Amino acid sequence: MGVTIDDARAIAGTLPRSYEALVRDEVRFRVGRMVYAAFYQDDTIMGFGFPREEREALVASEPDKFLMPRASDMRFRWVCVRLDALDVEELRELLVDAWRMCVPKKVAAAYEG
Repeated sequence: MGVTIDDARAIAGTLPRSYEALVRDEVRFRVGRMVYAAFYQDDTIMGFGFPREEREALVASEPDKFLMPRASDMRFRWVCVRLDALDVEELRELLVDAWRMCVPKKVAAAYEG
């Protein structure tokens, strides 16, 4: 088990309007100016868009997998996950859900269509 940033690139590359950016030596996946996933700590942790009100429950449900974002990111709809605790299908689900938060509903519907 465990995925890499290259697995994430392969998935993100299939999502309409998604592109990769390098910010302060950290990889980010974006739609427009909105970041929906970012990689930290030598690409072992991925932060991703997630409803703020559900964040604590997610982290509490699987604390070995999910963790709260760094203090500077707490104001955002954001949570983090350890890549070594995921498989490719889980990674795909997290990335697509985060991406869906950034694109117009019709773009998401067309992708899922």
